[in-house]
Amino acid sequence: MDSYATNNGGVGKDSSLYDFEPAKKLRELAKINGLEMASKDFASLMDEQDELHELRKEFCYPLNKESPHVDLSLVDGNAECVYFCGNSLGLMPKECRKLVKEHLDKWAAMGVYGHHLGDRPWKSIEEYATEETAELVGAKPIEVVVMNALTVNVNLMMVPFYRPTSTRHKILMEGKAFPSDQYAIKSQVNFHGYKPQESIIEVFPRKGEETLKTEDILKVIEEQGDSIALVMFSGVQYYTGQFFDMKTITSAAQKKGCVVGWDLAHAVGNVELHLHDWNVDFACWCNYKYLNSGPGAISGVFVHERHAYNFDLPRFSGWWGTNKETRFQMNPEIEPIPGAEGFQISNPAAMQTELLIGSLNVFKKTSIKRLRAKGDLLTAYLEILLLHRYPAPELNEDTDDTPDKKQQLSRPYVKIITPADPKDRGCQLSVKFSCPVQKVHKELEKRGVVVDTRNPDVMRIAPVHMYNSFTDVQRFIDLLEQAFNAVKSLDS
Repeated sequence: MDSYATNNGGVGKDSSLYDFEPAKKLRELAKINGLEMASKDFASLMDEQDELHELRKEFCYPLNKESPHVDLSLVDGNAECVYFCGNSLGLMPKECRKLVKEHLDKWAAMGVYGHHLGDRPWKSIEEYATEETAELVGAKPIEVVVMNALTVNVNLMMVPFYRPTSTRHKILMEGKAFPSDQYAIKSQVNFHGYKPQESIIEVFPRKGEETLKTEDILKVIEEQGDSIALVMFSGVQYYTGQFFDMKTITSAAQKKGCVVGWDLAHAVGNVELHLHDWNVDFACWCNYKYLNSGPGAISGVFVHERHAYNFDLPRFSGWWGTNKETRFQMNPEIEPIPGAEGFQISNPAAMQTELLIGSLNVFKKTSIKRLRAKGDLLTAYLEILLLHRYPAPELNEDTDDTPDKKQQLSRPYVKIITPADPKDRGCQLSVKFSCPVQKVHKELEKRGVVVDTRNPDVMRIAPVHMYNSFTDVQRFIDLLEQAFNAVKSLDS
């Protein structure tokens, strides 16, 4: 396997995937051990050398026979499925079941006394998630809190941090942002009496490209920054999987007097974050993707320490944001807690928080730096195998009628729209196919592969560092071949 197609998402025509360190490492290991990278033996070798491989045992991994879409005539029902959908919903940590049972047992035995007694009294349950959450996002404990759901928090954080004026009322965001962010931002603009078509600036990729260039974002900030009140992007873009240069964008925007916020739904637990050092004003995220805390899991919020004691910032208030020492005295005037906790409104759902704690306890067994390193290797491995087995044809008017070219064009091929450089992506690869993506998806589901698609034509494939293996990647490539053959047979 010495010849590889390049990644249309970011590698130049004459560049090699091996220009990037994770891919170089994979190639070197294959060469040293005399193995083909696409072989089961190489995948097994990588799993044996993976220091984090044992973390998989911390999770409940679905079996093919448990999937509602698997055709058991095609695969072994007792085999584990290939779960590459952690970018949508992470797998359940086994400890979550234990903590929820303890929670229910305490409720049954203690009733209301559970608020004050037991290993994790409910009145302070969110504090048991603070330290590890801060570690994951590169923050100080005073800067983070878990509360509410993601879009609720996006709206709540725009109360203090989107303060439009007649001369500075615009919001800068990426084009094709996640719809919930679009809805929230439009509603906030409308609430303040402005028109979205005049107050929202969206940055789109250049013609013929799939992802944004940092220089294009910075150009808009430089040219229109004096009229921009808030810059709010995704940390990792949900559709393309692009990891934005958060540090550079934040710095440039703040130099123009803009407030900067980030939706980290696809970034937290996936890539390294340094929110405090990057001087981010605020950020929000969900905990059910790479943080594996269950569907609809409680959300997280970051507010930079420099805002911690600014009680003049407007905010919507509730009793959980008041002084903990006097909270139960039921005073009529709020005494805001310094830091992110001061933005709480209601007490958090205790059971949801227990689920988050169960997941964070797995993260304690390693570090986001080590997870990121494994994730880079897994994603590079998937990328290499995809582009080697299903390279896009090189079109040439002089040779397109030759038998070899016709055979090449009859083969299915892929285009990866996620950036090729590991620093510009996380675990997810967004892939387009030369045949209908929905048909491929259906055939993969029959064979126990769990991925998702996003309109109009992208499949999101996410080998997650916490519980996926190199063998999962190798199996996926083989099952994708079966899916392609099935689609071709149906269409013939």
